Amino acid sequence: MTTRNQKGFTLIEVLLVMGLIAILAAIVIIAINPVQQFKQARDTQRWANVNTILNAVHQYAVSNRGMIPGNITTTATEICKSDATNCTGLLDLSSYLTANELYLVSMPIDPVCPGGTPACDANGVGYTLKTSSSGNGRITVDAPQAELATISVTR
Repeated sequence: MTTRNQKGFTLIEVLLVMGLIAILAAIVIIAINPVQQFKQARDTQRWANVNTILNAVHQYAVSNRGMIPGNITTTATEICKSDATNCTGLLDLSSYLTANELYLVSMPIDPVCPGGTPACDANGVGYTLKTSSSGNGRITVDAPQAELATISVTR
């Protein structure tokens, strides 16, 4: 009689290991949640952009004896891109903030604009700006496309 010495794994062992790997992979993917991570990253960029725009407006006001750009109204209006050729219906701040790169090199653009959402105008940056109706000089910059929480800063 000859005995065969078989080496290797049985089908049950292979299937069991594959099942455990699939369960562990599912747990890791759920724990990491890449969709949530991307949303947080885009919202972090929006916070930075909103503060950049607000700082530029305030730097302009400091340089001009407290006067803010004259075309800012009490109605929240989307800001026009720095290099846009048509700013109809948008708030054009290029002559105030980006001219000669004095306060901004270019207007920051929302991470999903203009092509990612219909809420953004083709010539807009995705952020809105308005001044207080009480005349106290407070400026509000909003990020309407924020995904996880409202992004609005007033100074």
